[in-house]
Amino acid sequence: MMDTATPMPALAPADDAFADRLRGLIDPRGLRPADARYLEEPRGTWVGVGYWVAAPANVGEVAAVLSAAHEAGVGVVPYGGGTGLVGGQTQPEGAPPLILSLERMTAIRSLDPVENVAVVEAGVILEDLHRAAEAQNRLFPLTLASKGSARIGGLLGTNAGGVNVLRYGNARDLVLGLEAVLPDGRIWNGLTRLRKDNTGYDLRNLLVGSEGTLGVITAAALKLSPIPAGQGVALAVVPNPRAALDLLSLTRDRVGEAVSSFELIAGEGLRFLEEKLPQIRRPFAEAPEWMVLIDLGLPAGLDPEAALAGILEEAFEKELVSDALMAQSLAQATEFWEVREQIPEANRLIGSVSSHDISLPLSNLPGFIDRAGAILRDMGPFRINCFGHLGDGNLHYNVFPPKGGDLQEWRAHTKAVKRTVHDLVHEMEGSVSAEHGIGRLKVEDLERYGDPVKLEVMRALKQMFDPKGIMNPGTMLRR
Repeated sequence: MMDTATPMPALAPADDAFADRLRGLIDPRGLRPADARYLEEPRGTWVGVGYWVAAPANVGEVAAVLSAAHEAGVGVVPYGGGTGLVGGQTQPEGAPPLILSLERMTAIRSLDPVENVAVVEAGVILEDLHRAAEAQNRLFPLTLASKGSARIGGLLGTNAGGVNVLRYGNARDLVLGLEAVLPDGRIWNGLTRLRKDNTGYDLRNLLVGSEGTLGVITAAALKLSPIPAGQGVALAVVPNPRAALDLLSLTRDRVGEAVSSFELIAGEGLRFLEEKLPQIRRPFAEAPEWMVLIDLGLPAGLDPEAALAGILEEAFEKELVSDALMAQSLAQATEFWEVREQIPEANRLIGSVSSHDISLPLSNLPGFIDRAGAILRDMGPFRINCFGHLGDGNLHYNVFPPKGGDLQEWRAHTKAVKRTVHDLVHEMEGSVSAEHGIGRLKVEDLERYGDPVKLEVMRALKQMFDPKGIMNPGTMLRR
């Protein structure tokens, strides 16, 4: 299905004349020429266009910038930490937009361990929020590999997931209230700390996950949690993904919601680490075909090692597990997690034919892995690195050339591989975008697989919020 929405007005460039208009509206230190850092994205798929970066110091300056852009019909690309993987932080063609970075808005306005709420500005780096919460004996549970550079605004704009979704939910589930600026410069003061507020439509959930297409999030009230008193981490070898799913069920039966993470790791991922990042310590002498990383967080009075030992003992008896390692220290737990968190970097160093961020109903995951693997093997001698957040149904299903194959030659198959994988995901009631968003990469996928009524409503909302189409043009919806 192709997008048949009425095209929006042509945009004007964010040129030197427009920059001159901004100089009286924001601190002069917040306006500078764009450099390569703001025009490239991590996978190198797109290189953006753009002359100027505006980095406002506060919400008033953000409002002034958007008001000026709205009046002039200039496109605006919101920029967080630049870590997104679907191209939503770049505009590769058309009138050069203004790049709007919130990197100077880094205040943690308040952090209350009694309310379990932190109010932070959108430019706060995720790892900095982790440290601030930990200093108050609290946990902000959203975490992912790019935590050292990803910013809160971008994480909320894309409704980021990460490794703790099983227990704590996606970014959306951690937001109580927002402060945001609409495309015409109006400020929405929705920065509530309330847990219950049934006063009409929920603009918070509309803006979270909108990828900067409806406005700019400038601050958020975020939920904190107690830090679990005890952590237990184990790597367990399983015969197949079905056994991994059964192990997840067994684990939750025993410890309930104390399962913080449950990650599926294919042997191909370990072989990729050995090939490209040999300094990463291998947990097993021979890479098993499948294993899971289990992370438990238990309250005071409960022994995570005893809980894990009981889980694994029963799993051995049921032949769900053939080998296992339990972390004996925080350092060893960190080593286990390093294996999981470095797999994406090894993938990047090898170079994929096609990468897929997908989700499926849990019971459909093993069948998908079997069926997709068989179909792709018929298409060619691809290497498949399937790993991800088994507990919430999110897989990173990435397809690579055979070892020694020329990547550029094999990328001739990218479109066919992507269509094959996504068609099967859709057939099996899944989503072709689990946690990375739509960006530019998946606009056509959204049109192909999205519900027509949902797409119609999305276009209507875009038209209502942003009638000139200045906000992140071409991201999520075709312009």
